[in-house]
Amino acid sequence: MSVKLTETERKLIEEVKSKGNIPRHIAIIMDGNGRWAKKRNLPRVAGHQRGVESVRAAVEACVGLGVEILTLYTFSTENWKRPKDEVSTLMRLIVKSLQNETDELNTNNIRLTTIGNTNTLPEIVQHELKAALEKTEHNTKMRLNLALSYSGRWELVEAIKNITEQAINGKIKPGDISEATVSKNLTTAHLPDPDLLIRSGGEFRISNFLLWQIAYSEIFVSDVLWPDFRCKHLIEAVKDFQKRERRFGLVSEQLSDNLNNNNNANTHSKKLAKV
Repeated sequence: MSVKLTETERKLIEEVKSKGNIPRHIAIIMDGNGRWAKKRNLPRVAGHQRGVESVRAAVEACVGLGVEILTLYTFSTENWKRPKDEVSTLMRLIVKSLQNETDELNTNNIRLTTIGNTNTLPEIVQHELKAALEKTEHNTKMRLNLALSYSGRWELVEAIKNITEQAINGKIKPGDISEATVSKNLTTAHLPDPDLLIRSGGEFRISNFLLWQIAYSEIFVSDVLWPDFRCKHLIEAVKDFQKRERRFGLVSEQLSDNLNNNNNANTHSKKLAKV
């Protein structure tokens, strides 16, 4: 994580933090590497390589803001369909990044985790990934969660298989299957749903990413291509998030009533504690 925040960026982060309402979990669709390279008459791999710097910048910004979880859409199941040379290059880049960044993640108390069908990754990637996961598993400052060989539809199919097997084995009744049952059988069962989904590159689609989990996530689309994405762009997304009213299907008046009820309950509890 060699990218370090400038003094201006640190002041901006502190200003945003002072307003509260920082997303607990941010997920990012890192789009635009290929277009960035094409604009510069460079091979696509150049965009992917430059994109690593953007990952560092995003991690630095999230740590500064106090974000608990950052999930990055690193390699989708659909990406396996790309030209073999590009896939091989991406795999080598993942290995190199793990080798170069794990020690600093560990030093900065950042835990690395993954979601996805990682068994399909090349053995060398699995080996480096396993080492990085083990080395950082006790870190607590932030979780950097990589979606590797992942897709939302794949995840839901796997969840359905697991729930069906549980029903066949009598561990659950079909009539008892609920939203909570589905959530517990996803690869993100150990994580809260993303509060904020950011997509770089200006495209307005979710590309088969966290289909279940982003049902109520706030979405921010940046026109900036991922290789150019830096701290200020993530801050822009968070500042926009802070302006949103998250209603979760309710209306504003209901949210206000709930807030008042909670405040009254807290006041009542404090009075009882003094008795």
